[in-house]
Amino acid sequence: MPHSIARPSAAVSVLPLLSLMAVGCIFGLTYGLSAPLFTLELTEKGYGPQFIAANAMMHAVGVLAIAPFLPRLAARFGPKRPLTLALATIMCVLVAMPLVPSVWVWFPLRLALGTATEVLLILSESWLNHLTPDESRTRTMALYGITLSLGFAAGPFILAAVGRHGFAPFGISAGFVLMALILICMPWMRNPKLEAPQHRGLWRYVKLAPIAIGVTLLMAMLEAAGSSFLTLYAIRNGWAEQAATLLLTAMLLGAIALQFPLGWLGDRMDRRKLMIALGTISCLGALLWPWGITHHGWAYGILFVWDGLFAALYMLAMSVVGSKFQGGDLVSIYAASSVAWGVGAFAGPELAGTALELGPHGLPYFVSIVCGLFTLLPLCLKKSA
Repeated sequence: MPHSIARPSAAVSVLPLLSLMAVGCIFGLTYGLSAPLFTLELTEKGYGPQFIAANAMMHAVGVLAIAPFLPRLAARFGPKRPLTLALATIMCVLVAMPLVPSVWVWFPLRLALGTATEVLLILSESWLNHLTPDESRTRTMALYGITLSLGFAAGPFILAAVGRHGFAPFGISAGFVLMALILICMPWMRNPKLEAPQHRGLWRYVKLAPIAIGVTLLMAMLEAAGSSFLTLYAIRNGWAEQAATLLLTAMLLGAIALQFPLGWLGDRMDRRKLMIALGTISCLGALLWPWGITHHGWAYGILFVWDGLFAALYMLAMSVVGSKFQGGDLVSIYAASSVAWGVGAFAGPELAGTALELGPHGLPYFVSIVCGLFTLLPLCLKKSA
């Protein structure tokens, strides 16, 4: 059985939980800052979409390169040391980016950033799940999800506030990373002893937790598809560019606002049944997009509610996983999920772009279909996580 340690009391565990949530926020900040920054800088330097895409792929390469090794690393060293190294790496990359003279150096920097941020996500979330008692697990994971969303929002906000030229955006972000690094090094962050995973290879964990892996794949597909094509979908249906861009903001705000109420609900009812309900609502709710896109005021409200409900699927799936697995097995499931995320992020834009070309409302129909297919998983698999 996985190694377990005594759960700390609620009063003692507050500081570790907040520290791990700060790490999650740094994951969102790093991704939310670097993705638009690299794109804008390379575009300004005259590089085309293919070069920009190749640079962006280095982040995914870093994710896929480290994910299979994280369960064994966490078992050997505990999560604290890899998290410390990852935060230090991110801070060094952020400081180096505005100083390097050649964009070719940005490729290994982007790879290092992808590797380090993946360590942050997998180890902070699995450690947080390990520390949290089951009766408050979903609410805690909801708060973690909120911090991720706030981090994603902070990246573009920093760029808008100080501009993307010069050292300022990098220095400010590196300062936030340093604060998270200090928190992880504090004495209250006692490194849990995690045993090695019981199974070799990540495929075994796909079979043990198909719902968690499936929801990760779904989230990645639709997050990548939405960020790439939602604005274009609205513009093609008569929206001005600025108003269309704000639709993404409405979705992000919905994910922030509804996570904790749904987490509270998830701690008081069967999480599987709640996932089925939210998956069904997400499937049917996407069919309201074509109507909402013709009524601007309603469109913001529909997407606010829709994404708030949809985003809770990941929180609930990982809460179920956290209640069933511990130690290296829990880290392995998160590692397998990260691979699924990479696959979904690769496939989502291609499938959504094809759907958008098939008709003026191809995007919401695509969203509805994949949400419906996911909802079949918890209906058909009654014992798996």
